[in-house]
Amino acid sequence: MDRRLKRWELALMLGVLCALTAGVWLGGEREALADSVIRLHVIANSDSDADQALKLAVRDRVLEQAESLYPRGADLEEARRALEGHLNALAAAGQAVVEEWGYDYPVSAELTRCWFPTKEYDDFALPAGDYEALRVVIGEGEGRNWWCVAFPPLCLGAASETVEEAARAGSFTQNQARLITRETEGYVLKFKGMELLGELQGLLR
Repeated sequence: MDRRLKRWELALMLGVLCALTAGVWLGGEREALADSVIRLHVIANSDSDADQALKLAVRDRVLEQAESLYPRGADLEEARRALEGHLNALAAAGQAVVEEWGYDYPVSAELTRCWFPTKEYDDFALPAGDYEALRVVIGEGEGRNWWCVAFPPLCLGAASETVEEAARAGSFTQNQARLITRETEGYVLKFKGMELLGELQGLLR
């Protein structure tokens, strides 16, 4: 009985050690990835169907405007400076869409840090974490969010780069590219596990 108990304890300790080691590695990869992108966070005026549709139209225009601001071959710092220097223009681009749709909601744009949950897109996923983000708020900002990536431009048909192209351009390392695409088996499940682990750690603090 004592021998079985010791084996069980050893197996548990090894399992915990493996989980912690994997968690530390994934946590480091997540932090490095978070420091390689600028996310986009668009918040609708409300959850009405009309306001949600308007949110997507504003998203499209802001992404197109943002992409046009980046210098050719821009790195993260150059993209950040381009966005910071044109926040009024980005807000105006969203405002123009609002007015085209016949509404008078104000639109604001800022660069800030936001918490993002794990999010899966068509060809890639990003883990939960704190990211620098271009945050666009429409009207009261009380509707559902829309999250994606402002730089490197990976979202929508207007985006000119895929994850692989972004890696070749130096926006991601090859390990990061593999981490967020389906090349890494079970990547979304791993990201969800990291998110739950982070929430648990927050409760224990």
